[in-house]
Amino acid sequence: MQDFLIVGGGVIGMMTALQLADAGHSVALVERGQCGREASWAGGGIVSPLYPWRYSKAISALSSWSEGRYPELAGRLFEETGIDPEYRQKGLLYLRVDDVDRALRWARDVAKPLAMIGAEELYAREPNAAPGFDGALWMPTLGSIRNPRLIKALRARLERMAQVEIHERCEVAGLVRRGSMIEGVETSAGAIRAGQTIICGGAWSRALLADIGVELAVRPVKGQMILFKAPAGLVERVVLKDGRYVIPRGDGRVLAGSTLEEVGFDKQTTSAALESLHASALSIIPQLARCLVEQQWAGLRPGSPDGVPTIGPVPGFDGLHVNAGHYRNGLVLAPAATRLLVDQLIGCEPIVDPAPYRLT
Repeated sequence: MQDFLIVGGGVIGMMTALQLADAGHSVALVERGQCGREASWAGGGIVSPLYPWRYSKAISALSSWSEGRYPELAGRLFEETGIDPEYRQKGLLYLRVDDVDRALRWARDVAKPLAMIGAEELYAREPNAAPGFDGALWMPTLGSIRNPRLIKALRARLERMAQVEIHERCEVAGLVRRGSMIEGVETSAGAIRAGQTIICGGAWSRALLADIGVELAVRPVKGQMILFKAPAGLVERVVLKDGRYVIPRGDGRVLAGSTLEEVGFDKQTTSAALESLHASALSIIPQLARCLVEQQWAGLRPGSPDGVPTIGPVPGFDGLHVNAGHYRNGLVLAPAATRLLVDQLIGCEPIVDPAPYRLT
C-alpha cells in the first residue's frame, strides 16, 4: 500500500509524484495510456498565459510563481536524466494588441518587464515578422519549453526513483470506497490502494468523480497545432498575434497554434484547422510559406470556468484530492499548482492562498 496514489500521468500528475517522492513518500502513478501523451504533450510550451493581464488573480498567483521555477526544473532534469527539456528564454513579441494600456498597467502592478517598442526594434528582434507593423508589445523574460522533452525527462526521473511505481496502460474503473473513505482505485489490472488518492486526470477527471456523486466543472476542449520544418534562425522567439502564435524550437522547427473547439472527446485533426493555422502562421512569419508542414495533431485541454483549476480535498470524502481544470495553462501553472496541493498534503505552509481553487 502506497502513501499516495495519483490518477493521471500528465505534467500535473508527474510533477506531483516527483514532489511527493522528493519529500520521502511512496507514490503509485496510474495512467490510462502512456504518461504525458495527452494534453501535456500536445501543448506549445509557452511558460505564461498568452495574455496574462486578461486573467484573474487566481491564475496570476499561480503563473507568477511557476514561471520562475522552469529554468531550475529544466536544469535539474537535464542533470539527472541527460534529457534536455530545451527551456528557452528569448522573450515574446505581441503584434496588434487592442488593450495595451491595460497590459502596461498590469505589468506595473506585478513588476513584470513589458514595454511598447517601435517598428525598428520589432524588426531588429524578429526580422522575418510580417511587414507593416508600427510596433509591438515586448515581454523579454518570457520562456518556452519543449513539451515532449519535458515529459520524457519527468518520466525518466520518476522511473529511477525507488519509491515511485508507474502503472501505464492501466484503465481506472472506479474508486475504492469504504464509507466516506477513499482507499485507492479499481483498475484493469486490479485494485491499487493508498492512504491518499489524487485525481489529476485532466479532461477525464469529471467522469471519475461523477461516479461518487461529485460534480467537477471540467470539460474537454480540443486544440489543434501544426509543425513547420523550418531552417534554424527563421524565427528566434515566440510571436503572438490575434490569439495565434508561432513558437521556435532549438532545431529550427516552428510550432503554430492553436484552435479552440468544443467537440467533446473528439481528437481527430481536420483540414479546416490545418488551413486556418497555416494562414495564421503566415500572417505572423510570411516566410513559413516556403516550409513544409511536417505534422498536425490535436489534444484535449481540461476546460474549466474562467480557466481556474480545482486544487485540494474533495468535500465529503476522506483521502481524496483533485488537481484538474487548468484549461490552456496546464504547463504554465504546473509547478505552482502541484506545489500548492503537495504543501497541503504534507502539512507545509501553502505557497498561495488555497481558497480560490477549492472544490465547493
